[in-house]
Amino acid sequence: MGVKERHEREREAVARAILDAARELFVAEGYQNVSIRKIAEKIEYSPAAIYGYFPSKDDIFLALAEEGFRLLFACEQGSVQEPASLEGIRSGFQRFYEFSKTHPEYFALMFVDRSVPQISRDWSRFGFVRDMKETMAAGIQTVIDAGGFPAGTKPDSVFRILMAAVHGVAVMRLCERLAPGEDPDALARDTIEAALTGLRVGITHTFQPEKCS
Repeated sequence: MGVKERHEREREAVARAILDAARELFVAEGYQNVSIRKIAEKIEYSPAAIYGYFPSKDDIFLALAEEGFRLLFACEQGSVQEPASLEGIRSGFQRFYEFSKTHPEYFALMFVDRSVPQISRDWSRFGFVRDMKETMAAGIQTVIDAGGFPAGTKPDSVFRILMAAVHGVAVMRLCERLAPGEDPDALARDTIEAALTGLRVGITHTFQPEKCS
């Protein structure tokens, strides 16, 4: 291994240590309560050394958010490659719930902590998020056109309603808001099914989406 390659691997290892430490601290203490100094102390580095890898705490979060969305969409890849169907929509939102279980720290950081920066501030970096949502919306539109939902149903409304349903159960499970013995997995399945049933019979939409974002 050459000197340059060794140096690159060392930098990657340190960057990974910074991200892992930051993720743990952000989730445990809340994003706004964590400083660069705290992250540095956790990995026994100086704050100045951290800045050599990430210009700011916000940049650390954005790197973690990008990782998280890529992990999420890796789970969803199978559903978007299959022909659009009602079952595919059901499975896609079930996989979102599973993501909250398999990657709880990323889920908490991306979807629960209200103090994190908006990813829209670096939207070019997250173009793949927009592209995936547009693909999902197109799949939902295909199902609408095939009669799976009433004519005139807005795909963004379907997306938002189902996302809200699954997100609610995921947060209840993550924050331990269910009573002892209650099964969050069963609640997630039932909530998805209830939302889909309401959408399929044509509930009146009072929610008007701006854009699937």
